[in-house]
Amino acid sequence: MARHLITSAIPYINGIKHLGNLVGSQLPADLYARYLRGRGHEVLFLCATDEHGTPAELAAAKAGKPVAEYCEEMHGVQAEIALGFRLSFDHFGRSSSPQNHRLTQHFAGVLADQGLIREVSETQMYSPTDGRYLPDRYIEGTCPNCGFDSARGDQCDNCTKQLDPVDLINPHSTISGATDLEMRETKHLYLRQSAMKDELEAWIDSKTEWPVLTTSIAKKWLNDGDGLQDRGITRDLDWGIPVKKGDADWPGMEGKVFYVWFDAPIEYIACAQEWVDAGKGADWESWWRTDKGAEDVTYTQFMGKDNVPFHTLSFPATILGSGEPWKLVDYIKSFNYLNYDGGQFSTSRGRGIFMDQALEILPADYWRWWLLSHAPESSDSEFTWENFQQSVNKDLADVLGNFVSRVTKFCRSKFGEEVPAGGGYGPQEEALIAELTRRVAGYQAHMDAIEVRKAAQELRAIWVAGNEYLQSAAPWAAFKEDPERAAVIVRLSLNLIRLYAVLSAPFIPDSAETMLAAFGPGARRDWPAGDASDFEALPAGAGFTVPENLFAKITDEQREDWQSRFAGTRG
Repeated sequence: MARHLITSAIPYINGIKHLGNLVGSQLPADLYARYLRGRGHEVLFLCATDEHGTPAELAAAKAGKPVAEYCEEMHGVQAEIALGFRLSFDHFGRSSSPQNHRLTQHFAGVLADQGLIREVSETQMYSPTDGRYLPDRYIEGTCPNCGFDSARGDQCDNCTKQLDPVDLINPHSTISGATDLEMRETKHLYLRQSAMKDELEAWIDSKTEWPVLTTSIAKKWLNDGDGLQDRGITRDLDWGIPVKKGDADWPGMEGKVFYVWFDAPIEYIACAQEWVDAGKGADWESWWRTDKGAEDVTYTQFMGKDNVPFHTLSFPATILGSGEPWKLVDYIKSFNYLNYDGGQFSTSRGRGIFMDQALEILPADYWRWWLLSHAPESSDSEFTWENFQQSVNKDLADVLGNFVSRVTKFCRSKFGEEVPAGGGYGPQEEALIAELTRRVAGYQAHMDAIEVRKAAQELRAIWVAGNEYLQSAAPWAAFKEDPERAAVIVRLSLNLIRLYAVLSAPFIPDSAETMLAAFGPGARRDWPAGDASDFEALPAGAGFTVPENLFAKITDEQREDWQSRFAGTRG
């Protein structure tokens, strides 16, 4: 048994996330966590809400609530939706927690002691119309690098180039639309990332197994233009973690807070402290400190490609720069974008299907299967209602659901509600077992490598093999001439249902549970051993019940209705 620490990029607090957010971080992280638990490993799966910064203030103001109250309420909403999608976090924390306040201030103090923080007097965009300094992400304009007309003041989402607001062409406030922006002097703290460039580059170069998407983005930030730049870690805002040097006040930084991108990744560690303080765990340091047991932990992060620079450079600079024995990430699984019906999903622009809406339409497993089997790994992928309907109907209803229904109902009608005895395996059964043993090994290899789409394809092929066997062996025909032959076919097929449930649980946990529950509380749930015993877990005489229809097909009328109702905007 190995120990695996898994974190998903933490979702921002300002509203309910869309399906693109879900498939880019939380859902594949959950898939991997469920798989590793199924294999018997020890897993700590952490996520949280990212609660600081101007977007939280603005969303709270729009809702007419104090920002702390708004964040607490939205954390509850996001936690409930995560539960609805069966995201199996060991703890779902909050970046506004006291634990994260203390730890963020601790890191700032240690980094200052190491000479890795400098104070800078600078001019910053101020909006007289809004009566405030504007955080980078609340200034938009045209990117000077690629010409994208909605680049933010910190980064262009189109070409991923790091920017400063003054770089933008025709900048404007996204709060009010004001263009009368002016530069005013203020003082801020900068993390001296440039001083750590060589160390960070050597560390990234050592990660030869990382996805190309991850390393290419990191290298771009390291070497493009003038190379890795120092990063501001404070902001002129009311809501956030007050700037302190450990426990001490920081002269000249009164009234300022830490930049959300400095404190948010630190919440991964603080979340483990929250997990213990909530009475769910006993020793968070054994997961995070290499001097206290974390040297044997494998740490995997999941995120969309827009988050990669902060997780490959800024957060590692914080960890490495501290000089303290904190656990560094071992593998970063990054994803491209999921687009929606010819455009982009966008929380800020209200475009696409949002997580609460999805669950109102269909159960979680329908969405989990489509999203994971179409995960945007090697390139962007696109959600269309036609493809969604086709995938649900063919993969889930026609292949898996139909197999379970046919086998259990036929057995009940001919042998009763128990696994039939009699007969022995013949060439067809031996061939199927050999094929499935090989395919299960392939499925495991893809899951171990976090190759999500390939794993989904192999799992579907495993379902298909059972269907093809059932169609070819035809127990309904065999029963007329040789009931024992029919018993063999049905016995193996019932065992396949149990096997399918175990293998499918990371992808479609509710449906997998329904399949397992059909065989009673004593049904074996252990992961396949890779030999013939995998197909004999249900002995002759074991009882079962016929489960309800696992998956309802999506009709053309439903698809057309949803296309109309969710035409890319959210009121």
